[in-house]
Amino acid sequence: MADTLTANTTGIDERIVRYAELLPCLDAFIDTRTPGSDKKENFTVIGPGVSENPSQHVHIAEPHGFNIGGARQPPGCTNSQHSHDTAEVFYVHTGQWRFDLGEHGDDAQVTMGPGELISIPTRLFRGFKNIGDDVGFLWAVLGGDDPGRVLWAPKVFDLATEYGLVLLDDGMLIDTAKGETIPDGKRRMPVTTREQVAELQVFDDEELKSCVARCDDEGPRGAFESLDGVSERVLVGDGRMDWPHGFRISELKLAPGSVIPIHHFDIPDVWFAQSGQTRVSIGEETTVLGSGDTLTVPRNGTRKFENVGDAPATLIAVRGSETAPQIHWS
Repeated sequence: MADTLTANTTGIDERIVRYAELLPCLDAFIDTRTPGSDKKENFTVIGPGVSENPSQHVHIAEPHGFNIGGARQPPGCTNSQHSHDTAEVFYVHTGQWRFDLGEHGDDAQVTMGPGELISIPTRLFRGFKNIGDDVGFLWAVLGGDDPGRVLWAPKVFDLATEYGLVLLDDGMLIDTAKGETIPDGKRRMPVTTREQVAELQVFDDEELKSCVARCDDEGPRGAFESLDGVSERVLVGDGRMDWPHGFRISELKLAPGSVIPIHHFDIPDVWFAQSGQTRVSIGEETTVLGSGDTLTVPRNGTRKFENVGDAPATLIAVRGSETAPQIHWS
């Protein structure tokens, strides 16, 4: 794929990652063999993500200023405690989830369900677990074109060694259970020290509440709010979760038959279909977004959205600016 998507050079189908066509990596991280964490699927939808497996499939490589990813886990499956150096936001598409903060996951906890969002600040240990009865999917946004690598809690290294995985200091995983050996000139990633742990933030339950947007929260209203049958609620931005992200996130609800007329932005933007059937037109091309689909719209590409279903449609929009972008109506 070209470095820059444009309305003239890339067809609409190449800008959509369908939920049914997501390609997972089953051994993306150092905890991939740890019991309780060995059934998770990792997805890199837009950008390289933070996977430690070089064979991780990247669906769209074009830089946006942020990354889009996903995690799908069966009931009881856990993502181990780790920290990020850039923003990490999760939107619950399906399932019931518990997010656990702290080195051992016992500093603060919150449970979340479909349609809810959490933004976890940088340099703070976090993990998450599917606590529901069905497979769940989290849609994720990471800050920056290169979100770097994660810092694992010390216990994660111990468990990885026990089950045959070694993480190198360049982020590559070595699977000793498959007979792989550390290449010449490569070194193991040092185990996270007590000093590194002490440098991280620690949150309690009350502080964690400020990181969560619930389905029934009011929140600031967005610019599309003025359109008939359309509501826009800001989830990240406009003073809400206003620590640095490098992007802003809104939730849009479209009543059946409602339309967002032709317009464009001069910044990258990505749309995720939580529910409903939304017809989207980019330039002269048209398609329908269904539940779980992700769409990237070219910078300055004209677009139009219409709910063509019988039920309300919910869309999540990620825009590559922390301030409200100017809408250019056509």
